[in-house]
Amino acid sequence: MVSLPIQSLRSEDYIHRLQTEAIEAGKSPVGHWGWEQDNYMKWGTHSNRLIPVYTFGTSKAGDGIDLIDYQNENSPYRNSASVRQIFHRVPTGSVNKDAEYFDQTNIYDIQLSALRAEKKHIILVVFDGMDWQTTFAASAHKTQKLNYDAGRGTGLHFQDYQAGGTSQFGWMVTSPYSDNGKVDVDQQSVSMKNNPKPGGYSAAIGGPFPWSIPTELKYLIGEGTIEHTYTDSASSATSMTTGNKTYDASINIGPFGNQFTTIAHLAQKQNYKIGVVTSVPISHATPAAAYAHNVSRNDYQDLTRDLLGLTSISHPIDPLPGVDVLIGCGFGEDRNQDSGQGENFVPGNGYLTTEDLLKADSRMGGNYIVAQRTEGVSGKTLLEVSAQDAIDQNKRLFGFFGVNKGHLPFQTADGDFNPPVGRGKKAEKYSEADLLENPTLSDFTAQALNVLSHDDKPFWLMVEAGDVDWANHDNNLDNSIGAVLSGDAAVKVVTDWVEANSNWEETVMIVTADHGHYFVLEDPKLLINTKSQNSKTANE
Repeated sequence: MVSLPIQSLRSEDYIHRLQTEAIEAGKSPVGHWGWEQDNYMKWGTHSNRLIPVYTFGTSKAGDGIDLIDYQNENSPYRNSASVRQIFHRVPTGSVNKDAEYFDQTNIYDIQLSALRAEKKHIILVVFDGMDWQTTFAASAHKTQKLNYDAGRGTGLHFQDYQAGGTSQFGWMVTSPYSDNGKVDVDQQSVSMKNNPKPGGYSAAIGGPFPWSIPTELKYLIGEGTIEHTYTDSASSATSMTTGNKTYDASINIGPFGNQFTTIAHLAQKQNYKIGVVTSVPISHATPAAAYAHNVSRNDYQDLTRDLLGLTSISHPIDPLPGVDVLIGCGFGEDRNQDSGQGENFVPGNGYLTTEDLLKADSRMGGNYIVAQRTEGVSGKTLLEVSAQDAIDQNKRLFGFFGVNKGHLPFQTADGDFNPPVGRGKKAEKYSEADLLENPTLSDFTAQALNVLSHDDKPFWLMVEAGDVDWANHDNNLDNSIGAVLSGDAAVKVVTDWVEANSNWEETVMIVTADHGHYFVLEDPKLLINTKSQNSKTANE
């Protein structure tokens, strides 16, 4: 075990100090990313861990909505026929007669069943990159207790809230059809001739639970006795919005080039309003997969066009109708070149061209009231006013904010916005203007709900806490805990709205993640501020 000065980790902002010392030493007593105990930053991307799923409004809500239809004896992983239906083959070791878990494509099945049952509100909350271990760290820090060592857990709102007895808990496989195929963005074509590594999940190696320790540590990154690739955010989000496995980097396109219909498309055809909210760029993988089509997640400008109902490389003649609410980031992210976006890339903002913004803006004849980060103006107030304008004028709402690399300011574990150094060896710093001129994810969510619900029509809404993924890619525990807590606050905005304006008989919400990373907790007690606990005990 690594020996560091424990008292030095117990300062007022002790998670910040713990993270800083871990980066400086290259190791930490609290844990590590990857399979080497003495290497804090061994691994900086995704893993093939099982992922927790929290549902609300699902228990006894009807066939296909209740989690029991996919768990235990109903698990699709208990027989080869259903596994073949998921992957179009039977991956080695993936059939498990004792499987309690289900598949990521079943998230789509739940939403489809809710739509068929005419549930009025269908809400999918995606904490990008949040596995059981990340959730545990956030819970331990928030409550200053080690409340559990398995299962649903407690301490966070989405763990504790029971939705009038209708909440359920389970876990799922997230592995894709395969890793990256060979794509041509300009031709919108894809080929599997490069023989990408296939997906699958072996519980005998990876473990039967999200909190399991694998028998072969490198299995979770696609290496070992059996090699099953891990997913990226594009293919995993596509699984949840279309019910189809695909290759990594695909946005609702199958391995052989076919466009998938998303749950949002189906809901829109049934006169549901559609909303997409994210703390990261508007056309990053998860929000894009709610609605757009593209062979590559990197073709950001075209993905934004699909979301806004404009002609795109995927829909050059008949554009998609567009979503009713789109709120996210990417503001200020200008670039002159972008090889991932093909020949039609327009220099300027990497996610939204000036021409497309003008086409969308209601002041120029478009369909959207636009709330864009504005110098000296409170982002929260600007978004509130714009949402009310959208309601009053019966228009759609488009919010465009962000800092630095196109995301909201990173909240850290103590609720402040003072990120420490991570894997990138550089800490982000925010000005007073950055904090003033940007709303929070909770603000995004609240105004999306206001606009979507104002005329009492049914709606489908995706909310993404995308900064969890950015934090875990950066091996940044402070940012990771803060991101989970800010996302949890957005979930509470949703549950408060349901309590005040609806109920759990007409609402279904799923809270989950698209994939995990590889954070391993060695000494979770270090997440507890002993100095604070001793002071509390003395006062009592």
